[in-house]
Amino acid sequence: MVLKLACLGWVAFVVLSLFPDRILLGDEFDVYFLGGQSNMEGFGRVSELPDSESGSVEGVYIFQSTPQPDQEAINGEGVWATLRPGHGTGFRVENQKNLYSDRFGVELSLARELRNRSPGRKIAIIKYARNGSSLAAAAAGGWGCWEANFVAKAGDFRANNQYDYFLATLNNAFLDSDIDDDGVVDRLMPAGIVWMQGESDGAGELETAQRYQENLKRLMDLIRAAMRKDDLPVVIGRISDSRQNESGKVWAHGAVVRSMQEAFVTNDPAAALVTSTDSYAYSDPWHYDSKGYLDLGKQFAIKLMELKAKSQ
Repeated sequence: MVLKLACLGWVAFVVLSLFPDRILLGDEFDVYFLGGQSNMEGFGRVSELPDSESGSVEGVYIFQSTPQPDQEAINGEGVWATLRPGHGTGFRVENQKNLYSDRFGVELSLARELRNRSPGRKIAIIKYARNGSSLAAAAAGGWGCWEANFVAKAGDFRANNQYDYFLATLNNAFLDSDIDDDGVVDRLMPAGIVWMQGESDGAGELETAQRYQENLKRLMDLIRAAMRKDDLPVVIGRISDSRQNESGKVWAHGAVVRSMQEAFVTNDPAAALVTSTDSYAYSDPWHYDSKGYLDLGKQFAIKLMELKAKSQ
């Protein structure tokens, strides 16, 4: 099933490669995948957006599917649309229609900063994130697990997990060969992965936190393979804690996960770490406030551009 989904999503890519002279080519888009758990879903409030961020981001397109708990039938339904506020938690897709929420994530400021730094490049975003999801099966609970081989003990779809939902989302996004609906085939060029996750892996057992680097490397390798680029830039956000005193930490082993995140980027020349999260205020014990999400998106874009410059 995993192999089939990964392959089907590249039908348009293969057709373009084999028969480029028979197809009228449209625009070339840099494609970024945004994934993780709740701080990637986004809990910023649309009502708190400044005027400079409150409108649509013209020329930037996004494909996002509805977050699913594990053990559900694989969906991945989405529709390409111009990026606008409302892609935060509560966003969903029904009958090929985007139903926007009153929340936003990093996608708005990320896209604007990328446009500012590379005004000649067109941008496409694929987003799939799930609140509370973990990398380790031991930390999955009822929220979801990104381990590709995770199988639940019971359930009608016990082998379906967050990685399967990601693959379905990626597949469906690439099956649309004209994302801006201008009548010509677009070229979707994988450009980067943005990952904000790790809190769930730091909330339980110490051993789970200690294996975060290993689990993160495995997942990023799989996502890179699915996007057909082994050295695809990866930028991750460092997890932080709303309670600064050690006796009241929200994430029991958050410090261990943070060290594992640092180790991952140290050992991966195409990866970078955003550390500005330590300075953000919170809207609740788990999620950043609106200003935090706006800055985080900007910092992600800066690191992506630094990795791009480094590789040239």
